[in-house]
Amino acid sequence: MPGLITLLPEFGYVIAVGTLSTIFPVILGSQVGAARKRAGVPYPHMYATQLECANDKNKLVFNCYQRAHQNFLENYPQFLFLLTVSGIKYPVIASVAGVTWVVGRMLYASNYQSGDPSKRNGGVAWIHLASLLTLIVLGVSTGVSLSWAALLIDFVMMIDTQNIQVQRQLINYSVT
Repeated sequence: MPGLITLLPEFGYVIAVGTLSTIFPVILGSQVGAARKRAGVPYPHMYATQLECANDKNKLVFNCYQRAHQNFLENYPQFLFLLTVSGIKYPVIASVAGVTWVVGRMLYASNYQSGDPSKRNGGVAWIHLASLLTLIVLGVSTGVSLSWAALLIDFVMMIDTQNIQVQRQLINYSVT
């Protein structure tokens, strides 16, 4: 039996956070393009070689820009899925966690773009991980809630169906 999920009005925050988050990968991509130009790394090469980086700091910095962008893109689909699912039941908390995740990713990228990859998790850049964990917990809670609701509906429907069958049998018995 199909179910109906009613979204709270606050789900608009989730939509706003998800939509606004699409700006950041565009910014990262343009930063990679500018770093590519400064470093003189031609297309279609994704990265400068280790030897090139050893001889030219701009090439190492380009690799760091590229890696920060790639790392964001590797994590973005999970974030959007978890933000959306978590927002069904917890739209305000999910939105706050979403904004915090984006800010954490900005800090992570900025630290990575310094040219020293070991600095990428410096400061509070790790908050994106705490935010993602929050979204995972909220997502699991939402999934469990929906699953229990579905089980309850199925159980009620099963009992109702059995009652109808019993009533039919009683009617058939009384007629004969």
